[in-house]
Amino acid sequence: MTSAPVGPPPPYPTLSNPAENPLLNGHSTWTADQLMSTRFPEPRWAVPDILSEGVNLLAGPPKIGKSWLVLSLALAVASGGTALGAVPVAPGAALYLALEDTARRLQTRMGRLLGGQPAPSELTLATHCPPLPQGGAAQIAGWLDHHPTARLVIIDVFAKVRGAPPVGASAYDADYAAVGHAKRIADRYGVAVVLVHHLRKASSDDWLTEVSGTNGIAGAADSTLVLKRGRGQADGVLLITGRDVAESEHALSFDSSSGAWHLLDGPVSDHLIGDTRAAILRHVRVHPGVRPKQVADALGLDIGLVRKTCARMADDHQLRRGPNATYYLPDAAHR
Repeated sequence: MTSAPVGPPPPYPTLSNPAENPLLNGHSTWTADQLMSTRFPEPRWAVPDILSEGVNLLAGPPKIGKSWLVLSLALAVASGGTALGAVPVAPGAALYLALEDTARRLQTRMGRLLGGQPAPSELTLATHCPPLPQGGAAQIAGWLDHHPTARLVIIDVFAKVRGAPPVGASAYDADYAAVGHAKRIADRYGVAVVLVHHLRKASSDDWLTEVSGTNGIAGAADSTLVLKRGRGQADGVLLITGRDVAESEHALSFDSSSGAWHLLDGPVSDHLIGDTRAAILRHVRVHPGVRPKQVADALGLDIGLVRKTCARMADDHQLRRGPNATYYLPDAAHR
């Protein structure tokens, strides 16, 4: 039996016209020096430091208030007002696809959120949209073509428009492709697209893994926001990570009478504990090395209560004991 002769591999097919090669003459290809000398516009923010242009995946457990949150953000953007009661936003058109609501429910919710203020004409609301692969993406693009000032598109919920998975695709590839339809819209028009989604029932130390579906969903999104239930003074905690947004966490309170979410001042840790602990924690932050009696005098609390609370907070690693019955924050070096 004779072996086949070994020779050089066959050449790859080449383009007869170099101008047809996107790696030589494309709009998405640069030499290193060209890329470094190119000036790109800053990312457009729908809500500064929270919602940037691109796909923003907002996930949370059922009935936590995700729809109240995104509707309030849409109203703020469309009116050029203040988001979350604290963040000024630039005005721009907004589209809210409330695919699990009725027109009557939307009217009721908006009435509570507006509190007598006029409704902005720059907010468009719809209760139906076909799946993105079957015409939904084209409809959204058509709306954006007619609203050049648009800054925000909200799809509530994503499951309603993701469409059937490609035949033969793995679960990861199907999830990645589904988000990809929204990604193309966001990149083409430079807007923030928010996909409202759900969390798994099982909790995890890594909150990103709690997003329902495979890692393809969060992986395809430009940023991921998770709204979780809080404790103590906070009704919710908004966790954020992404490509153009700094990783952060925000404590939020929910006003059930108006349906509005409000951003709380200070670190999240201050709002996830009871009132007494929160007050002590804030005082120790400003006055490291303080003693329980000094805390009690400053806050007008019973000295016995403060001694017991400080000791328990130290046991729970919320405070650190120093010499001579002094207390510090856990990450502060004591003298």
